[in-house]
Amino acid sequence: MIAVLTLPFRLLAFAGWFAWQIVRSSGGVLADILSPGSRATPRVVRLPLGDAGDAHLTALGVLISLTPGTLTIGVDRMAEGGRELLVHTMYDPDEARALAGLREMDRRLVAATTGRSRA
Repeated sequence: MIAVLTLPFRLLAFAGWFAWQIVRSSGGVLADILSPGSRATPRVVRLPLGDAGDAHLTALGVLISLTPGTLTIGVDRMAEGGRELLVHTMYDPDEARALAGLREMDRRLVAATTGRSRA
């Protein structure tokens, strides 16, 4: 019952956090465009999501693609079961940092929509 009552507040908090991520990412892209040379370090990373449902995969994929400098390019089945998102990132210095940011978004989305943390 408490989870239902707090849903609007959790979604509002997530929306505020996500809006800030868009502002930060837009600033990074703009700085790269306006400065000489390029700071881009493009890469494709695999974000394992285990047994996440279709709605969660879709929502996360859309949110990732809305964030400047990232693009969801597909969903793949993992050999050990479950699914993973294939994500193209432009400005993360390494794969570990890219995955950390994507996992943070996934963690916050799960917390906002369910009131629980991802297992």
